[in-house]
Amino acid sequence: MSYSELLGLIMLVCMVAVIFIGFPISFTLLFLAIIFGGLGLGWEQTFNLSYLQIWGTMKDEIFPAVPLFIFMGYMTEQAGLMERLFGAMRSLLAPVRGSLYLAVILTATIFAMATGIVGAAVTVLGIMAAPMMIKSGYDARLSAGAIAAGGTLGILIPPSVMLVVMGPVMGVPVNLLYSAAFGPGFLLAGCYIAYTLTRSFLNPKLGPAMTMEERETAYKEMTTERVGMPVLILALLCLVAIVYLLIYLLLGVTRAPSLAVTIGGISVSVAALLPSLLAAWAYVRNAYFRAVVLGIAPLSALIGFTLGTIVGGLATPTEAASCGAFGAAILALVYRRLSLQSLTNAGIGTMVTSAMVLFLAVASTVFGAVFTKLGSANLITNYLLAVPLGDWWKLALIMAIFFVLGWPFEWPVIILVFLPIALPVVEKLQLGLGKLDLLIWFGTLTAVNMQTAYLSPPVAMSAYYLRNVVPNWSLSTIYKGMADYMVIQVFVLILLLVWPQIALWLPHAVR
Repeated sequence: MSYSELLGLIMLVCMVAVIFIGFPISFTLLFLAIIFGGLGLGWEQTFNLSYLQIWGTMKDEIFPAVPLFIFMGYMTEQAGLMERLFGAMRSLLAPVRGSLYLAVILTATIFAMATGIVGAAVTVLGIMAAPMMIKSGYDARLSAGAIAAGGTLGILIPPSVMLVVMGPVMGVPVNLLYSAAFGPGFLLAGCYIAYTLTRSFLNPKLGPAMTMEERETAYKEMTTERVGMPVLILALLCLVAIVYLLIYLLLGVTRAPSLAVTIGGISVSVAALLPSLLAAWAYVRNAYFRAVVLGIAPLSALIGFTLGTIVGGLATPTEAASCGAFGAAILALVYRRLSLQSLTNAGIGTMVTSAMVLFLAVASTVFGAVFTKLGSANLITNYLLAVPLGDWWKLALIMAIFFVLGWPFEWPVIILVFLPIALPVVEKLQLGLGKLDLLIWFGTLTAVNMQTAYLSPPVAMSAYYLRNVVPNWSLSTIYKGMADYMVIQVFVLILLLVWPQIALWLPHAVR
């Protein structure tokens, strides 16, 4: 082991120790990179390397999508779309046992496709759903787990900011990573729903159906506001645009469509037009149904248009994110929630979150470059390759390491520092997949792993987000609730390891 390699390993140990003490991650990474780089590479080379890495990150065309997607999420939050969506789900599922669990998970799944901000989703769900769950006598442990687990889906389901950053690191198109993430994301949501339904039916006290009084209250809340027709027209226009884009794709303008894309496009077109026709009829016939449709259709149309163009390869993530951000602002305007105050709140939230993510990305890139230049990255890679394990066990070992790293570190550090170390090992694994399929699958496994880390004590940031807005629930109650869903996470991760097609079927369909 050379001096520079040893220096890099010491730098890595110092990083872990200092971050555990509580120092800010971004400044820690930059400080350690400059100090150890100066000692091992020389000060001039270290500063030149840092400059090139920062400039290269700033020039990357994919990174402008990060603040745009974040703004889209904050704008939909300011527009009250999440509250409307939750109200619609709560009213539709009222007669079912565990209806509030289902409403939380379905709302979180749909809202995850409008924003990749975990903290915002968990916080808003906690503010909206927790008081209703407490009032209705729902089990605190199961309720806390449903909110925390549902809120973390935003890190996995597109438009996940993490996948935007991961794409250039792995050399994989972001639209393929987005396509791959849908399968595991929806599978997780389905498992959450199956678990809560089973528990509620086996023990009705855990999740009683809503009483008639609660249903009447929900009905009054849903039918009081009359902003229906403008929102309906806007949603209809978005859905027509989706159908147009699907026809554009199916005619082979961008590529010859496969059978799966053809059937899927026709199905989505019919599914998109039918709610619009029903909503138009319901507007003059049934105030309750109108309110339910208007709570679901506009946000669904915005999501479908934004993500559909990315997955279909018709727009880059940055282009689609800009359209999504503009569409969210238009929805806020139509819902009469667009004001100087809401724009200010969304703008400040976007700047704070974007600055944190992008500064962390820059710091991680500089740290990773110095770590690699010192030779320590190759040392670890060669050690992993030399481990006397089969290829599947090596992959399991990498996943276990990432899981443990997810406790103290935010995902940008893992994606930008540790993922490049593991990539050469993964590329040499013989698992019966082509190189691109292997990378897509590995990226999806990593994304599910990072989402699992958000639910893993002792750090488990979701628990602290939820505790801040629901002081009635202790941290121990929230942790116990999250532990139930951790078992589901591990189960889905194992399924994804055993059956890669869970992640690969949609990328194959759109390629």
